[in-house]
Amino acid sequence: MTLDAAADIAAAIDDMYAAFVAGDRARFDGHLHPDVTTWETHLPGPLRTRAELDAYRDARDGAGRRPVMDTLTARDKRIDVWGEVGVARYVLVAEPHGAPAQHTRVTDVLRHTRGRWLIAHHHAELLSEGA
Repeated sequence: MTLDAAADIAAAIDDMYAAFVAGDRARFDGHLHPDVTTWETHLPGPLRTRAELDAYRDARDGAGRRPVMDTLTARDKRIDVWGEVGVARYVLVAEPHGAPAQHTRVTDVLRHTRGRWLIAHHHAELLSEGA
């Protein structure tokens, strides 16, 4: 199961970022566990519940501040799986429309739930801009 599970996790991560670029929030959210925690450099502190994440995104999007990305690519993935738990580490390369690329170090902890790998914890740290 480990090799197939790692490939499934990699595909899910790629699809999640493709959904973000496409503006498909429902598809993006389909990759998140209902109890997801989200810690990112640009967020106003750790978001400890899905409700906090949704409130942040609703306010951001309502103010017209949703980032527009040409591409979001997860590179150099390293994925380990132990039963129903997986950990993915990768560098996310974000290419905002009309701005320099940003590189972010990401760790996602996933749980196999209802036949799918869902992100239960997402931790991202901005490394550089324009690198």
